[in-house]
Amino acid sequence: MVALLLLWTFWFYINQNPNSSPTTFSHSLSQLDSFPSLNCTHQSDQGVNQLHDPTNPTFYDEPNISYTIEKPIKNWDKKRSDWLKHHPSYAAGVHDRILLLSGSQSTPCQNPIGDHLLLRFFKNKVDYCRIHGYKNHNLIVHGWPHLIYEKKSWVALNAGIFLIRNCQWSMDFMDVWASMGPISPNYDNWGKILKSTFKEKIFPESCDQSALVYLLLKEKEKWAGKIYLEHEYYFEGYWVEIVETLDNINKKYMDIEKRVPKSRRRHAEKVSEFYGALREKYLKEAGYGRGSWRRPFITHFAGCQPCGGAHSKMYSWENCSNGMQKVLNFADNQVLHNFGFTHHDLLDSSLVSPLPFDFPS
Repeated sequence: MVALLLLWTFWFYINQNPNSSPTTFSHSLSQLDSFPSLNCTHQSDQGVNQLHDPTNPTFYDEPNISYTIEKPIKNWDKKRSDWLKHHPSYAAGVHDRILLLSGSQSTPCQNPIGDHLLLRFFKNKVDYCRIHGYKNHNLIVHGWPHLIYEKKSWVALNAGIFLIRNCQWSMDFMDVWASMGPISPNYDNWGKILKSTFKEKIFPESCDQSALVYLLLKEKEKWAGKIYLEHEYYFEGYWVEIVETLDNINKKYMDIEKRVPKSRRRHAEKVSEFYGALREKYLKEAGYGRGSWRRPFITHFAGCQPCGGAHSKMYSWENCSNGMQKVLNFADNQVLHNFGFTHHDLLDSSLVSPLPFDFPS
């Protein structure tokens, strides 16, 4: 239908000249094809060449390569580098990309709205990864160095959410970390070791959190240099504290955009970091830690169990559900705003409204 409409449009305008002919029409279309900006199939406009896969052998041709945890991959950085040499159109910006690794259970959620919420949570992660990047460290975890190295506390960090780089260092680290988990034949023994190491640990099971703290304590020289324990920035905010602050946070950011016209300019997502840096000097007074009015990075809905539905009795499902709707729509607005739309009511996911140009001038 689109092709027919385009063809009809070209025919309509070209044939306003009574002397036009099929030859003129063909000539006009060939002239349009000569403009790279109008030729949407031109390779340079597409960024990557998905029709190019040379016969040079790569790690995909290695029969022993496996993505299971039980079979470690070696020389991963070189394998990726070699593949990119044979596929140069994919190499641009490779160091700034984020690999999103997520997961979901193999069966539908017991909670009727659970699958919908998981899909929106996944979309939110994709939005973030599409817009942002990281550098300098290979693993970022919410934690406090003094509680690890001075207090030797197994709750000195939270391993439930972390950022990890797609590189050989990460694969080596994950192999070591996983060797302390349930798939390891030494799992029971690791549980005893961790319980004896951390005096306040009640249960003898080896868990990802205590295992990570153990590696930082016992193999600090090997791993700690590439692991950043985020303790200044509110890396993952407790949802009960975050949800009630969203309206105030939105007002603060709108005040900045009213005062700084350049900050509210509509722009391509690819240059979002420029506008983030522009906004940063106006956010200094907000701080970074708990209680900051910066936009939250990660909101952790501890105890809500959106898929299983068996939420903690500390919270009502209504509060959990409303909180998730508000946070997801708040995050959506950060993407929609640049296209001139918004959720005016954070509790109403169904309604998206257009914004006036140059809003909020």
